[in-house]
Amino acid sequence: MPAHHPSVPHVIDPAGGCPHALNARLRAQGPVAGVVLPGGVPGAVVLGHDALKEFLAHPDVAKDSRHFPALHDGTIPPNWPLRVFANAQGMHTADDADHRRLRSLVGKAFTARQVERLRPRVEELAAGLLDDLERAAAGAPDGVADLRTHFALPLPMSVICELLGVDPEHRGRLHQLSNTVIVATDTTPAEAMAAVRELVELMGTIAAARRAAQARGDAGEDLTSALLAAREGDGDRLSEAELIGTMRLMLVAGHETSQNLISNAVRALCTHRDQLALVMEGKASWTDVVDETLRWDGPVSWFPFRYPTRDLTVGGTVIPRGTPVLAGYTAAGRDGAFHGADADSFDITRPTAARSLSFGHGAHYCVGAPLARLEATIALERLFTRFPDLDLATPEAELPHQRSFIGNSVETLPVRLAGGRAV
Repeated sequence: MPAHHPSVPHVIDPAGGCPHALNARLRAQGPVAGVVLPGGVPGAVVLGHDALKEFLAHPDVAKDSRHFPALHDGTIPPNWPLRVFANAQGMHTADDADHRRLRSLVGKAFTARQVERLRPRVEELAAGLLDDLERAAAGAPDGVADLRTHFALPLPMSVICELLGVDPEHRGRLHQLSNTVIVATDTTPAEAMAAVRELVELMGTIAAARRAAQARGDAGEDLTSALLAAREGDGDRLSEAELIGTMRLMLVAGHETSQNLISNAVRALCTHRDQLALVMEGKASWTDVVDETLRWDGPVSWFPFRYPTRDLTVGGTVIPRGTPVLAGYTAAGRDGAFHGADADSFDITRPTAARSLSFGHGAHYCVGAPLARLEATIALERLFTRFPDLDLATPEAELPHQRSFIGNSVETLPVRLAGGRAV
């Protein structure tokens, strides 16, 4: 197949919206599309499953922004809002030996065995939050409660904050800041930069509290303390910027994506009662639900950034060296060439669901995937076992979508715990 250059690039709407119709339109033209990022910056998005799988693991694709010349030569202004992604320091923007060093420090906390040890605590948190959800619904005049506020957000937020050793008093602000920085891609440059500064300061405060505890001989078993020990045990193991960057990545990735995964699975099951019945009757598992949700309506839509280190042909399209490229996870999830002609259908018995790319692929495969799966399966099982008639209180089509082209979910998820179907 001869290499071709993409046609008229798609101008990305910073406020995002439901991505599936757009993905289908772009994917019909080819597995790679040219885009114009907010701020008028040219880029590309990889949309096809096979093309994305190849791209994510390609040896000539980097994550370090030194491979993005326009970021450094004056082409892109200093206040470009998406600099927060390009300039972050941590394993998600490191390559090769640096990436392996950082990942090995964090990876110990996310092995299958370590994550399984968290199961009783996740179950305990889920039970308490379902009590809160029931109280909120009972206290509302219409019997409606927001599942995101009372359950889908606080469950993963509590787990990741406990893992990092973050005091409860900081959690609300951390979510607000991470939402501004990472999810709400329609914020102004000034708002984004201010939120980044405050988030970095707050991470520094949290690290300082753990450092002070260590100095008192009160070393915790939390991940921040482990990172600090690595940093101070060997000066070249972890710089201060890498420490803060790694903490920030863990916090943001550890709750925003899980919140969306839980929310999207609940929406899918409420609007596909036949699929919910399969699980409730033991004909399919909650793991099947999580796999199919990741494929059909993944928590991350288009994720920045990777950079080809040479002109690269992907799916028949040339992506020039140094182009900022987005990974089109939601698009690849519904690619009919891989998942079949019924790729737009939610089917928890689908054999290819477990092979979706929503957690990435290759060296940068999501280190927190086992934890996200544990949280989501426990959340869904506990929620629908306790409230089998739970349903949306607002018709699916009327739910406000996240104002983001990166995160993929709804802003709120109002539910009734029993009866009263949305029409």
